[in-house]
Amino acid sequence: MKCTFIIYRFDPAMDKGPEYQEYTIDAEPTDKILDCLNKIRWERDPTLSFRSSCAHGICGSDALVINGRVELACQKLVRDYRTANNFVIEPLPLFRVIKDLVVDMDPFFEKHREVRPYLISDEEPPETERLQESENQAFLEPALRCILCASCTASCPINRANDKYLGPAALLRAFRYIADSRDSATGSRLAQLDGEDGAWGCKTMWWCTDVCPKSIPVTKCIGQIKRLIKEEKKQAGS
Repeated sequence: MKCTFIIYRFDPAMDKGPEYQEYTIDAEPTDKILDCLNKIRWERDPTLSFRSSCAHGICGSDALVINGRVELACQKLVRDYRTANNFVIEPLPLFRVIKDLVVDMDPFFEKHREVRPYLISDEEPPETERLQESENQAFLEPALRCILCASCTASCPINRANDKYLGPAALLRAFRYIADSRDSATGSRLAQLDGEDGAWGCKTMWWCTDVCPKSIPVTKCIGQIKRLIKEEKKQAGS
């Protein structure tokens, strides 16, 4: 079948502003959107820029806006769309465009690093591994599925209004360690997130959960952080 792809093109080093370029290619209903983009780049226009790596929904590098919705290009098929022969492809919103569909992810990873995404323990290292109860692991397991694709953060309306807001991806990663029974920094982690730029910036709009390619209940995890902050304050006041 013939498929038309209308793709956002912009090179800040050369162009005065963005424009959309149209490509028509042959594609099968079972082709991934990423397959189609590769075909355009390999056969039609080698100047087209976009990110991709594993092509199996693991690396998260090919998050794009496909027909107005943030998706992983490697997870969506041509047949997944009602208008299966017309596609508008755009870069992730919120982030600065480097070229075409490639955006600057540095601010995203800076906020990720800000929440200290590693285990902190004030106990002496054990001779073997640090043991964790299965119930505790099951509680935080959904957060472990995050592939840092930035789909949730790019879709979050709060991030678009407040550039200091940590965003759902960073808060989700913070929850992963706050909820870990082996971590000793729960108090300081909660204190760090107790503000409008942290957990309370979330207005429970569920957009992050809706677009997550790994079906992580991001909003619920942020809600758990809010609950733990309240409990921490209650204990401190008693």
